[in-house]
Amino acid sequence: MNLLEKLGREWLFFDGGTGTILQERGLAAGELPETWNLTHPEEIVSLHCGYLEAGSDIINTNTFGANALKYPDNLREIVEAAVMHAKKARALSGRSDAYIALDIGPTGRLLQPMGDLPFERAVELFGEVVRIGAAAGADLVLIETMSDSYEAKAAVLAAKENCDLPVFATMIFDENGKMLTGGTVDSVVAMLEGLRVDALGVNCGLGPEQMKPIVQRLTQVSSLPIIVNPNAGLPRSENGKTVFDIDADAFAQLMAEIADMGVQVLGGCCGTTPDHIRRMIEACKAKPVAPVTPKHRTVVSSFSQAVEIGKKPVIIGERINPTGKSKFKAALRENNIEYILSEGLTQEDSGAHILDVNVGLPEIDEPKMMETVVSRLQSVLALPLQIDTSNTEAMERGMRLYNGKPMINSVSGKMESMRAVFPLVQKYGGVVVGLTLDENGIPNTAEGRVQIARKIYDTAAAYGISRDDIVIDGLAMTISSDSGSALVTLETLRRVRDELGGHTILGVSNISFGLPQREIINANFFTMALQNGLSCAIINPNTEAMMRSYRAFLALTNQDAQCSEYIAAYGNQPAAIPQNTSAGAAMTLGESIERGLSERAAQATREALGHTAPLEIVNTELIPALDRVGKGFERGTIFLPQLLMSAEAAKAAFEVVKDAMRGAPQQSRGKIILATVKGDIHDIGKNIVKVLLENYGYQVIDLGKDVDPSLIVHTAKRENIQLVGLSALMTTTVVSMEQTIRLLRAEKPDTKIVVGGAVLTQEYADSIGADCYARDAMATVHFADQVFGN
Repeated sequence: MNLLEKLGREWLFFDGGTGTILQERGLAAGELPETWNLTHPEEIVSLHCGYLEAGSDIINTNTFGANALKYPDNLREIVEAAVMHAKKARALSGRSDAYIALDIGPTGRLLQPMGDLPFERAVELFGEVVRIGAAAGADLVLIETMSDSYEAKAAVLAAKENCDLPVFATMIFDENGKMLTGGTVDSVVAMLEGLRVDALGVNCGLGPEQMKPIVQRLTQVSSLPIIVNPNAGLPRSENGKTVFDIDADAFAQLMAEIADMGVQVLGGCCGTTPDHIRRMIEACKAKPVAPVTPKHRTVVSSFSQAVEIGKKPVIIGERINPTGKSKFKAALRENNIEYILSEGLTQEDSGAHILDVNVGLPEIDEPKMMETVVSRLQSVLALPLQIDTSNTEAMERGMRLYNGKPMINSVSGKMESMRAVFPLVQKYGGVVVGLTLDENGIPNTAEGRVQIARKIYDTAAAYGISRDDIVIDGLAMTISSDSGSALVTLETLRRVRDELGGHTILGVSNISFGLPQREIINANFFTMALQNGLSCAIINPNTEAMMRSYRAFLALTNQDAQCSEYIAAYGNQPAAIPQNTSAGAAMTLGESIERGLSERAAQATREALGHTAPLEIVNTELIPALDRVGKGFERGTIFLPQLLMSAEAAKAAFEVVKDAMRGAPQQSRGKIILATVKGDIHDIGKNIVKVLLENYGYQVIDLGKDVDPSLIVHTAKRENIQLVGLSALMTTTVVSMEQTIRLLRAEKPDTKIVVGGAVLTQEYADSIGADCYARDAMATVHFADQVFGN
């Protein structure tokens, strides 16, 4: 039977760990598991046979780390051999009904703008593996252990664009339900469903018990089959060997409990063995398979936030739009991106939930500008974006590079428009605004507009786009030329809600065009529209009259529990309320760093040098700003992209300070070695830590990735290093971390050691003799401060 015919209708069981099994069979510390496809083919075949005989329906090729960055010369040979070994095992085991998953893991690099790997280069890297694996005979693509939603998107697009196989994707979350770069279950589910993967879920990092809250949320929000592939509990070190704390029987019992939570696909990850999988299948195979049920949620997401439309009215900030805004037009012409970012940040502060992004001017390259603005905006703020353009090339460029599931403004009832926009929504995902106009123009009646809404829904369905991903624009037309137009719009809103069960949107301020004191009309019409079912309002959130209407409406309709939002906004406000705040007001140096605005931070530093000593700027402005960002990161109110952008802004400010102090003696807060351990090419975590340490004034000796223990020890002795930071992402390489620590203890016992990485825990760090386990980059900074007495 076809895999997709089985998926969601009967149990499907994955295999378990690969690297941890190969370690038991002799894979040396730091040795790359994929090389065994060529050097130890019999072991790879045997590994697969063990899982097939245990009952696995899907076995993963030994290609987790296979990409051209890691294997520039023999990638094809490695991938083809991996698929061949899986096919041979399937034949030897007599399991013709089993499926071979082309296993694709992360590149080990952080994507731009946070890192140095361009998005399209990531797509190319993944695409090369997909083409080779699909041609060799894989049955599906499994994208797994993704800790960055942006890299996951690159991998999914690569799979979709280079083969026609089913695509599964599983993410790695921490115990708080967060990905490394800040993604949540809700945000990543929205993105992956928009990209139309066939199944999604969670793997690695945690054991089955720790995964339960994540699984519960997955079952609440996902309309796709759910995959759960945990580790065999949490790792620790015993006699130089990595072991996991859950045996096969305990694993099976916990997985049986997860099976009852409403998932459809089960398997294992690090530490699990054929015995774990066999016992799990025995415990779960007789259970009924939970049906996959549509959740009918309308969700727009960024890398870290998901906004559900329909629960309560959503504010879409309209200020990133050149219409009627001379300063914004000038910013576009002058490529003044920081002004545009400031407009976005100001609207976020004022209460917007989504930001409209329109960069269309006749004299500029709109597709290129859309690409730039979308990329920069999503690097400094967490709000989802609405890509607003009639240029389909600009629309696609924005959608492709967007890290999440965007809103799209817009499609109309014209067949030409729908044929242009709906294929993009089908490919990239999005919630699209449907304008109630067609080839005959804008209907004068609500009935005419409702009929166009029906046509938009029906045509979208032909492209496989649910009405859940359509928001109908009832069109607010100015009452200055037609005094009855507001009533038609309000009736349209009401009928879309009551008759079609749909969601609606309006550009509210259009209603008052050509009238004096427009905000009087706008604010009152806004309240009336909300009463008639308006789901999304495109407004200026910096206009207090509009936000007063919004907050009062929520309080009066019991959508603001205990009036908490209303009280927070107005409880301590003076009588005089500032009107129409703008991004034009200059930010302080500290604010510029907190917002991640590098150019503004550098300029503010130059201005401050006119009256403040360089070191005073560092101690009273730069470091306190970084501390505030760090605390926000630890509280979960600021996410990794913003943390890194703030660090870049601080770096820009530091460069100005250094120039001012040129010739003066420079004082370092301490010298630190950082290295990714032998055998591991994943340096995401190390590079993040490096950026932060340098911004806090530490001198970092970065030894890179795949670093031999002897080089680390030699450098520590030569430079008399007090602190070494070691990173590892893969379970198979933490053995190298332990070897490095033992060697440091023997040859330079006064050196402190901090360790970090997705596979580590406090218990594991203790067991291998580290002085500190850093859960995140800021924890490393804090430990460095302790070591050096700063």
